[in-house]
Amino acid sequence: MHGLQQSDIATQHQLIVESPSNIAGMLLRCEIDLGLVPVFIVHQMPEHHVVTDYCIGSEDKVGSVCLFSDTPLEECDTVVLDGESRTSVALTKVLLKRHFKLSPRFVPSYTGYENELTNGKAGLVIGDRALMLQGRYKHVYDLGTAWKKFTRLPFVYAAWISNKKLDDDFVQQFNAACANGVAQREALADGLVKYYQGVDVKGYFTDCISYELDERKREGLKLFLEYSKEV
Repeated sequence: MHGLQQSDIATQHQLIVESPSNIAGMLLRCEIDLGLVPVFIVHQMPEHHVVTDYCIGSEDKVGSVCLFSDTPLEECDTVVLDGESRTSVALTKVLLKRHFKLSPRFVPSYTGYENELTNGKAGLVIGDRALMLQGRYKHVYDLGTAWKKFTRLPFVYAAWISNKKLDDDFVQQFNAACANGVAQREALADGLVKYYQGVDVKGYFTDCISYELDERKREGLKLFLEYSKEV
């Protein structure tokens, strides 16, 4: 967003800042042309195009998409699913079935569930809350790491997806803006440290999140979309 806001795109087009789920809904209803959305949304789109060379991905550990529990995962009979990301929910189900070879009962999240992951209950927690929970529970299963072990490929959580073919000149300009923003991520991370006590913010933005949508990430994305048809 920083790169886009610094570019001519900010004056030539309307930039909307919303939650991922709301942006996804707007894209499905064709209220917007392009959005940074959870990749699982493509299963609902009659037409989609993955636009730009940038994404929200991880080469291995991501830190912000994890299963937490005080009980070893193989002994958990229940998994609470964070409702904020359908992609992370689908990834959890794919990995539990194909990688961990487990079939627990899935239940929707509820207020405060991340504080009650004991006695055979595990929980999918994403985003800032996952970063803050690191070190609190005995067992933490990073889903970026689990996907890498399972497939030997990186994972793409969100990508810039359009519901129609976009002009090539616009995509080139958009790419340049994204590249500018990514290049400044270390400086931007320094400004966020005060909001995340006890979290290695710079490490998260520079080592955990991987932004380039290269061929291996596209391969990982294709495989995930194939597996996630089942869930």
